[in-house]
Amino acid sequence: MAPARVSQAELDDRKIVGVNAETVTNVTSTDIPGHYPGEDHEWDLEEFKNSFKVKFHKHQPFDSSFSLIGIDASIANAFRRILLAEIPTLAVEYVFVHNNTSIVQDEVLSHRLGLIPLTGNPAGLGWLQQYRKPTDEDPQGSGVQDINTIVMKLKVECTKADNYDELNKKGEDDPRLLYKHAHVYAKDLEFVVSGRQDTFFSGEANKIKPVHPDILLAKMRPGQCIDMEMHCIKGVGADHAKFSPVATASYRLMPTISITKPILGHDAKKFARCFPKGVIGLEEVSPGEAKKKGSGYEGHEGEKKAVVKNTFRDTVSRECLRHPEFEGKVKLGRVRDHFIFMVESTGQCQSDELFLESVSILKEKCASMKRGLAEYTR
Repeated sequence: MAPARVSQAELDDRKIVGVNAETVTNVTSTDIPGHYPGEDHEWDLEEFKNSFKVKFHKHQPFDSSFSLIGIDASIANAFRRILLAEIPTLAVEYVFVHNNTSIVQDEVLSHRLGLIPLTGNPAGLGWLQQYRKPTDEDPQGSGVQDINTIVMKLKVECTKADNYDELNKKGEDDPRLLYKHAHVYAKDLEFVVSGRQDTFFSGEANKIKPVHPDILLAKMRPGQCIDMEMHCIKGVGADHAKFSPVATASYRLMPTISITKPILGHDAKKFARCFPKGVIGLEEVSPGEAKKKGSGYEGHEGEKKAVVKNTFRDTVSRECLRHPEFEGKVKLGRVRDHFIFMVESTGQCQSDELFLESVSILKEKCASMKRGLAEYTR
């Protein structure tokens, strides 16, 4: 049986998820072998290489947005889940409290310390191995070593400023001026080099330090002090959110807007207000359009008409579907295989590096599965 010939327009329509006033239609992928009689949808590597595209929309060190075009939702979601939960990062895990007379309880302060994003020499962070905690099967674990544990200290005491009396007489009431260490910040954490770590983490630029030095940890007054030692280890977001390398990693499908019948004059302006700025534009009906029979623009030369400008900015609020004057004139949808990713790094790694790392991890998972299948089928 000869393969069925399908027009490109029909193939494009199959990729659109319909967004209606109260329902969503055509949500299931149909490009699988056997779904359409006479059509061959067998996956082909060369065809994938030719159709797959990557397009960057915003590229900043810790905030990027890009599109993956031509992949299945399962693959896109795998990247998102890996970004959130499977890329190892460094964070405070153990806190040893020697003294804490501030008003912040030990466990609350420890929790704050654990959520501070840390950074350092990327080569050194890659050199660090993951710490293996003691278990019933392995009571010793990996033990604390220079290759798996980073030591940091926090030792601060609040005292009166040298010119406290002078400031007090002037009526100064800012505690940051009246006292030393009235506010304890992330920048007060000190990195302690251990063993071979000086090879990677020596110098101000390479040492382990907070990504954001002005994170407030506690407030103190004279006579109060904090003395703690912290052990930082590598972990993944699946174990605890503090190890997640991203503040957010999400995607959305590319919106589509099709104006099926002319929207003119006052209705065109109202239609544009139903969308975020820049999505819908207003243009004048040209003489050629006004003369064309069946265009819907006959006799409307020079009037304003609604045209689609940039669907990327649309949030698919469906506001236009609420108004009866637009009924039957517009179709909303999303492109099933066009994923717009937004990745915001917490600062330990740059956002584009994180995505490449997620690709590497997915490749390792696939290789592991292939090895498992080979063992199973022996």
